[in-house]
Amino acid sequence: MVTAMTSYQALLEPLKLRNLTLRNRIVSTAHAPGYGVQSVPTDRYRLYHEEKAKGGVGLTMIGGSTAVSPDASTAFGQLSMVDDRVIPYVKTLVEGVKSHGAAIFCQISHPGRRGRWDTGSWLPAVGPSHVREPEHRSFPKEMEEWDIARILDDYEAAARRCKAAGLDGVELLFAGGQLVGQFLSPAVNERTDSYGGSLENRLRFPLEVIKAVRRGMGDNLVVGVRMTSDEFFAGGLDHAQCIQIAQSLAGKGDIDYLSVMASNVYDWRLSSLSMPSMDAPLAPYLKLAGDVKAAVSVPVLHAGRILDLATAARAVEEGVLDLVGMTRAQIADPHMVRKLIERREDQIRPCVGANYCINRLYAGGEALCIQNAATGREETMPHVIARAAEQKRVVVVGGGPAGLEAARVCGERGHIVTLIEAEPQVGGQINIAGKVEWRSALTTIPLWLEQQCRRLEVDMWLGYTADVAMVERFNPDIVIVATGGYPNAGAIEGDEHVLTTWDVLGGRVEVGERVLMFDDQGADSGISCAEYLSEKGTKLEVATPERHLGVEVGSTTFPIYLGRLYERGTKISPDRRLLRVESKGNQLHATLRNEYTLEEETREVDQVVSDHGTLPNADLYFELKARSTNNGAVDYHALVAGKPQTIESNPDGKYKLFRVGDAIAGRNIHAAMFDSLRLCKDF
Repeated sequence: MVTAMTSYQALLEPLKLRNLTLRNRIVSTAHAPGYGVQSVPTDRYRLYHEEKAKGGVGLTMIGGSTAVSPDASTAFGQLSMVDDRVIPYVKTLVEGVKSHGAAIFCQISHPGRRGRWDTGSWLPAVGPSHVREPEHRSFPKEMEEWDIARILDDYEAAARRCKAAGLDGVELLFAGGQLVGQFLSPAVNERTDSYGGSLENRLRFPLEVIKAVRRGMGDNLVVGVRMTSDEFFAGGLDHAQCIQIAQSLAGKGDIDYLSVMASNVYDWRLSSLSMPSMDAPLAPYLKLAGDVKAAVSVPVLHAGRILDLATAARAVEEGVLDLVGMTRAQIADPHMVRKLIERREDQIRPCVGANYCINRLYAGGEALCIQNAATGREETMPHVIARAAEQKRVVVVGGGPAGLEAARVCGERGHIVTLIEAEPQVGGQINIAGKVEWRSALTTIPLWLEQQCRRLEVDMWLGYTADVAMVERFNPDIVIVATGGYPNAGAIEGDEHVLTTWDVLGGRVEVGERVLMFDDQGADSGISCAEYLSEKGTKLEVATPERHLGVEVGSTTFPIYLGRLYERGTKISPDRRLLRVESKGNQLHATLRNEYTLEEETREVDQVVSDHGTLPNADLYFELKARSTNNGAVDYHALVAGKPQTIESNPDGKYKLFRVGDAIAGRNIHAAMFDSLRLCKDF
């Protein structure tokens, strides 16, 4: 194996925590991917973490905010250490991860008021005081002495189960708005007994939790604490107070490291700050973590939008951190460490910070990567594409994410691949989305895909509009139509007066002084166009038939949009549908209807912009359909099971034909790339 480049050597140095030696400094920090079944980790969960271990990570942590008590709700599909039934499942997972050389911890916690009373066991949320959390909206019971005693016992019992399952250590979540952090924060802890008031009193419960967990884990295993470095709101913990807390926690000798984050998740705004999206600079809280590192004697771990290895290596080399959490980066590419070690850095799929993984969890789904459809699907989808036994000729029409991923996967299979794209550059709709400045990182997705296609010697015809003759001149065995979609303004009377988001973001029109934006999809495309319009200084109103703007936009992202729209004086009008647009002189009269009262109202504006998704650009597909051996048909049973396509319904056909992405129906980047991966991996 080739030694990694010297510039990254600091990341590859081992680190000792108590009696455990980590093989390198890169960590996949604790998170809840939503893969558990009835709060235990089954095969999907296991394979997800095993892939990172195969990929070279030093330490992977399972069970983000794993429940320790019956009243600890698991709203995001978290694991539970409440009873012994979890032990064999975790033990199997631990054995799988360790077989590939990585260490493995579990994060345990009690959410306190950050939970719901109407899920799981239907027990009331608890907290140090009767202070409601806006995000989860429960009114907590103020904890009595016996609540404190039982939860301490539960922490100790959970630690014993972690030890029995063979874990190398546990991490205690004292941040993220969880119960222990609630005791620490003066904004939440209003107690007047020995657990409230002074910082010394507010530290009492956290220190008792550490003692209880150490009793359960014994002296040989690792115990760490994840804490915040600043709560970022008035009345909460500031940076100086957090450093004092860090010194108190680290100075007792019972913990082996501190994991330092920033902000908190008491409301949607703070939540978006705690898990920074692509609007934030890289590593925005690195200095805060470094301040904690300088104040304590235990090793410090930090994760927070550290997406690139250069930043990570510099932080370790300069002594700012001891361990670097690169969790989202490894969701994008679980083999990033292995590729670094083998000097294949150019093949690392870069995380763009879209937070698709996190936003899906907050919407009740499972964590998935916006661009790596294999993550979380390791049972059926490969991260490493195997070579095919027989080389074939493949033509891909369309250079958006679906087409590029199809070409990449077919190239990895060893096929002769030709990609034809009508525009002079690849990217498709991503190039339009990237016009909003803080979302420009999305363009990294097609850039990386194009780089891999060229590495795999895909023959790329850019600036050519494909027709039947051009496709067939390459004598293909397989044709993949990835021609995307075209913008749809929706069913609006007088739609000839209506612009689309593509017109605006593509620079095809000059923005008027007074603009009505109608968002009839609720996704990023509409609200990001609204932000773009607001940046131009226009007098903007955004109407939507939904009860709030951006109904499909992720929870760590919509606060960014709304904050900027409100700052610029944008008028937001929910519950209104755009019915018609009429031209009167040099003005447009737009008629809106309230969806509940059915009353109509008119706006006088210079421009009307509407977003109603896309319609498939599928003409070429239908021209090719009768010339294919499968008539374009897809075996959905095989597709879902991750098996090859075998339909042969037209003996006179020349090639197999498939379409992917928005050429089928308007969806998103992940869906487009998943279409291509699961089709092409078996060609």
